[in-house]
Amino acid sequence: MNKLFPSAAQALQGVVQDGQLMAVGGFGLCGIPEALIDALRDSGVKNLTVISNNAGVDDFGLGKLLQTRQIKKMISSYVGENKEFERQYLAGELQLEFTPQGTLAEKLRAGGAGIPAFFTKTGVGTVVADGKELREFDGETYVMERSLMPQVSLVKAQVADKSGNLRFRLTARNFNPAAAMAGKLCIVEVEQVVEVGELAPDDIHLPGIYVHRIVHNPAPEKRIEKRTISETK
Repeated sequence: MNKLFPSAAQALQGVVQDGQLMAVGGFGLCGIPEALIDALRDSGVKNLTVISNNAGVDDFGLGKLLQTRQIKKMISSYVGENKEFERQYLAGELQLEFTPQGTLAEKLRAGGAGIPAFFTKTGVGTVVADGKELREFDGETYVMERSLMPQVSLVKAQVADKSGNLRFRLTARNFNPAAAMAGKLCIVEVEQVVEVGELAPDDIHLPGIYVHRIVHNPAPEKRIEKRTISETK
């Protein structure tokens, strides 16, 4: 089954709509689905709740959707590097569900595994546990966290075959597999598309059963979030 779509905009057609819960892969600007984010902005959908480790920077990644006010709520673990994010949150214009990074990863992983909730010690005794069920196991207190099962997931991979089997590149793997597995419908942006059978079974990081649509973006910008160089002497 060929899951390849001719453009990011066409891959989003009939899928995205106002008010959706959506997961977007990436960590900072590493492994983000740039073309899909641009197409999402251009689609004009609004009032989105977006699950992502963070929200890009002011003029790139999910930061573009903050600029256009298409996101009403972020479920994130890090909010630095984005002044517009900070401004909207402090002004009461953006809702934020702050989640410890490991808990956020597990909420997505559990969602993809069909597990509705789990217990963790992370956050016990802090505002993270406010309003949540606490339970004792072996003399230790745990907080119950609900899993995340977004309606749509947008992810980035290096290579896909036409059935959607994926290979990620190095640290760009980050949140992408978990986001892909959790989504009821997953759209992946890739730099290279190969025929079915060209990826060795042991070289596949995520099986195609989790992927519904593929977009080919052979030349992404791959912006560096922070560039540090040595001084010339």
